[in-house]
Amino acid sequence: MLLAIDTSTRYAGVALVNEDRVVASHAWHSTYNHTAELMPAVVNILEHGGLSASELDGVAVALGPGGFSALRVGISAAKGLSLVAKKPIIGVGTLDLEAHPYLHTGVQVCALIEAGREECATVLFGPGGVRTREDRVCTAVELMAEIKGPAIFCGEGVMAWQDQIAGARGADAQIIRPVPAARVWALAVLGQEKLMAGETDDLASLQPEYLRMPSIGVRKQRGRLLQGRRPIPKPARGPAR
Repeated sequence: MLLAIDTSTRYAGVALVNEDRVVASHAWHSTYNHTAELMPAVVNILEHGGLSASELDGVAVALGPGGFSALRVGISAAKGLSLVAKKPIIGVGTLDLEAHPYLHTGVQVCALIEAGREECATVLFGPGGVRTREDRVCTAVELMAEIKGPAIFCGEGVMAWQDQIAGARGADAQIIRPVPAARVWALAVLGQEKLMAGETDDLASLQPEYLRMPSIGVRKQRGRLLQGRRPIPKPARGPAR
């Protein structure tokens, strides 16, 4: 089985997947206390599956963008489990997880996560489910100018911009209310697909994907940081069966 860990935002989650079936998952709202909450959740879900860490086939973790400290908690835990159990680790971008359930609808998809300062971290996928650009922080006005034609808007940040999206895109916009459990479920499925394809990551070099450094004491930076930079993923495959 593969263990999935997501602490990207205020919603966190863990899941277990066995080949093509998610056998257990748990998502919760964290008041930025991921450090205290994550490992008990991991222990509980392993006990539910009747497993020890050494019996896992691998560990998948959400890489961000997301909260600076929150991401560190999840990635550090995933790395620790991978190291101790001597199992492969797989990192998946958080915006890819938000978009994943809608990539086979034949409509372009925009996933959003709040980034503060009235901005969101965003990604765009074309109607064929292929990324059209890398993750980027932008304003609602900038995003609306970028998107043409019908689109699905999804992700944890979409509700903050629903009025701007509806006002700018009208009937062309389908706004999907976020479901916290869906993201860790997608991580479990995509992580298992990558594990079976041999697409694992290097434990030492795997890093969070920040789009900018935290605002405290650091001048604002926009655009993806070089730390943890990853290539644009291959087109996602259909849902696991």
